[in-house]
Amino acid sequence: MPNRFKQTVLTPAVLAAQKHYYGRAAAVGAAPERDLLTGDERVFIAERDSFYLATISESGWPYLQHRGGPRGFLRVLDAQTLAFADFGGNRQLLSTGNLATNDRVALILMDYPHRERLKILGHARVLDAKGHPDLLPKILPAGIEATEVERIFIIDVLSYDWNCPQHITPRYTAEEIEVAVAPLRERIAELEKQLANKT
Repeated sequence: MPNRFKQTVLTPAVLAAQKHYYGRAAAVGAAPERDLLTGDERVFIAERDSFYLATISESGWPYLQHRGGPRGFLRVLDAQTLAFADFGGNRQLLSTGNLATNDRVALILMDYPHRERLKILGHARVLDAKGHPDLLPKILPAGIEATEVERIFIIDVLSYDWNCPQHITPRYTAEEIEVAVAPLRERIAELEKQLANKT
């Protein structure tokens, strides 16, 4: 766990809980102002087609939302900035409203087949897409028209942490299953052809 992430999440109450249950608490050393995304994080983010986004409401309640789109729709703009296009949906605007009063966010990105998880902490802001046409080419997924985008989420990354794979159940998308079974389908077709030629 990077020290910046430790400094952010290992509060006195968390350290007290660690000491109570395990007899000692994690050491938290000096940390940079923020942790920059490396090539590993950039590649992992670019391969995701969904993530979970947590915000905090004015009443102090967390709100967790699943965000999905084409692979790579969450864009890495630079080593400390992420962005994604937001489209019209159910018109609740819970995350958008929450960010108007508290800009803290947490993201969880999952790779279920490989049992990998990346957690990201940051500060986010929401921009009206009409007022920022210069940003749209940088964040638009392929095949999406700029007119479909209502908002742009910009996330200034504070820190991140990779979790261990323990307790991550492998799950597969329909696309991943199709790729895995394609050789089996080809082999079945080949065997059926051989059987047909023998009769």
